[in-house]
Amino acid sequence: MKYINTLNEGERVNGIYFCKVKTAATTKNGKDYINLTLQDKTGNLDGKIWNPNSPGIRDDFESGDYILLNGDVTVFNGALQLNVANAGKAEAGSYDESDYMPCSERDIEEMYDELLKIMSKVQNEHLKSLINSFFVEDKEFIGNFKKHSAAKRVHHGFIGGLLEHTLGVVKICNYIADNYTYLSKDLLLTAALFHDIGKVYELSAFPENDYTDDGQLLGHIVMGCEIIGKAADKIDGFPVMLERELKHCIVAHHGEFEYGSPKKPALAEAVALHFADDMDAKLETFKEALNTPAGQNGEWTGFNKMLDSNIRKTII
Repeated sequence: MKYINTLNEGERVNGIYFCKVKTAATTKNGKDYINLTLQDKTGNLDGKIWNPNSPGIRDDFESGDYILLNGDVTVFNGALQLNVANAGKAEAGSYDESDYMPCSERDIEEMYDELLKIMSKVQNEHLKSLINSFFVEDKEFIGNFKKHSAAKRVHHGFIGGLLEHTLGVVKICNYIADNYTYLSKDLLLTAALFHDIGKVYELSAFPENDYTDDGQLLGHIVMGCEIIGKAADKIDGFPVMLERELKHCIVAHHGEFEYGSPKKPALAEAVALHFADDMDAKLETFKEALNTPAGQNGEWTGFNKMLDSNIRKTII
């Protein structure tokens, strides 16, 4: 098979891909067509079936199926798109599922060990108890956290993505706390560890990796605060103000109302967390953009919506 991140405009594709999404749609002229989101372990690709009634298009596959297809790679609005000529459900045993689930390039157990090593620096007994209740004692949570993605497709949208992103944010916050010593290192590191904990429940596991009902109705920030509140209630003597400050860091970590935070940062630790989270997310987005094959514009990879910029590869 040809992996999605190796495809170029003008190529003919013939292979098996995971159909993440299949939806019926209608053009402005009233013509029916089908939207597909195709996936392998290297990423996603938009697909279009412009003639659903063609003899080469079988109706035996839906979202969540592996499909055998062929078609031509084109470019629409600066992004690659596959115009599918033939498609049908692939036979069981004709594919290896590991080829289709995007996964962190880093070793998951090594990342988790590194995360716990940094978090061992937390001295406050109440925060240590909170951390241990999830990341040491709750085996079911640990398993889900290690394998979860951090997003549907924006950044770290792969198996182990939530762990990789959390570790990145914790490491940045650890550095910040060492250089801005007036900050509460215990609060900042704990907030960094828990800032996206709600994503374990906001998104379903792979292969779907899609928003749950709670994810769409509440979102990971609200759910994260609820999770912390319930856990803090079980810890004897957990200070009310400490819980409040930790929750504030969580609700403010997107930084702005328009980015989904119900509050702007009012604590220095919340400001630090916001910028650490933003840096790690954007640099991962850059990394993914730079892995896109360069087109006719040389080192320019195209416009990126999240970064709001045309992205260029450096020459060294």
